[in-house]
Amino acid sequence: MPPSRTAPAWHVLTGEYPPRPGGVGDYTRQLSRALAGTGQEVHVWTPGEGGVRDEDGVTVHRAPGLLTPKGLPGLSRGLDACPGPRRLLLQYVPHALGLRAMNVPFCAWFAARRHDARWVYIHEAVHPWSPRAPWRHHVLAGATRLMVRLVASAADRVFLSIPQWAEHLPARARPHAAWLPVPSNLPVDVSSDAVDALRAQLGGGPWLGHFGTFGRLTAESLEASLVPLLRRDETRKAMLLGRGSRAFVEGLETRHPELRGRLVARDSLALDDVAVHMAACDALLQPYPDGVSTRRTTVMAGLALGRPVVTNTGHLTEPLWREQGAVALAEGTAPAALVERAEAVLSLADAGWELGQHAARIYREHFALERTVEALLRADPI
Repeated sequence: MPPSRTAPAWHVLTGEYPPRPGGVGDYTRQLSRALAGTGQEVHVWTPGEGGVRDEDGVTVHRAPGLLTPKGLPGLSRGLDACPGPRRLLLQYVPHALGLRAMNVPFCAWFAARRHDARWVYIHEAVHPWSPRAPWRHHVLAGATRLMVRLVASAADRVFLSIPQWAEHLPARARPHAAWLPVPSNLPVDVSSDAVDALRAQLGGGPWLGHFGTFGRLTAESLEASLVPLLRRDETRKAMLLGRGSRAFVEGLETRHPELRGRLVARDSLALDDVAVHMAACDALLQPYPDGVSTRRTTVMAGLALGRPVVTNTGHLTEPLWREQGAVALAEGTAPAALVERAEAVLSLADAGWELGQHAARIYREHFALERTVEALLRADPI
């Protein structure tokens, strides 16, 4: 008979997992592989085409609609068939759980799994509430607040991507919630030969980069700051990376035809190639409507690669961004402040290089995947 196992196996529950696109899926795969690399038994349960596969030491269970009411009985049977003890680690993002971000049945199911250790990592807590929003947004805001309270009330451990999510937790859970920044979901080491080859292919610069998904609010701020920066120096060019970049560039060239030929879009690159493209940039312009925060994997990617990052504060920005000096930080969301900070970085090459080196050091010390794994392995149930 095999020896008895007392350490619980990890059973990671996620609404996203590759090959399905999504930052949470990329993070979950990265974390699961890292846990498996320390000798942990790791299972991932996620929606997708049915089947069970070993993927780099991680057992991945996929089934259509797995987290919906129709799929929950099968999820329960699958978990119960795995030897105990079991530790569930829920990657909590309302919109990734299905049912239009209002999957209350799944949250109730998670809360009811009392015979398993229940841990939850809250990437995003709630849909924002506004009195002027349409009624359906009020319903969504209320549903997500109920959902996060359900999972946090039942969880043995709660981890937060940013400290501000604690205000949405029930009072009992708040003192025990731990802040655990999200690491970069890109490779942190890239080939210098690949970077040099790309720079030669792209031609002269300097090159401003942006990595993201080009949501409306971010795209508006990016355009308002990028256009003045390109107009001030005709040698400057911009590289836009991520899903939605092609449409963004097409719209930008329509509104500003004088920028044609100075914009490059790459919206379907593998993660390794995204890292090479980011490393080839002289500076990264990363505006956020709610401010830079440790839940933003796009800014973490720039730090990890040692690139000077220009970004801004907002209501979700943690104090460490001012304290650590890892980015060129504009106060507030006004594009003019972002332009000013970017000009300061671009005007002094040595200052940009020093900022990038400092950023990489701060990333290794505070945000790297190794810090996440260490925190999870040393955490004890509440």
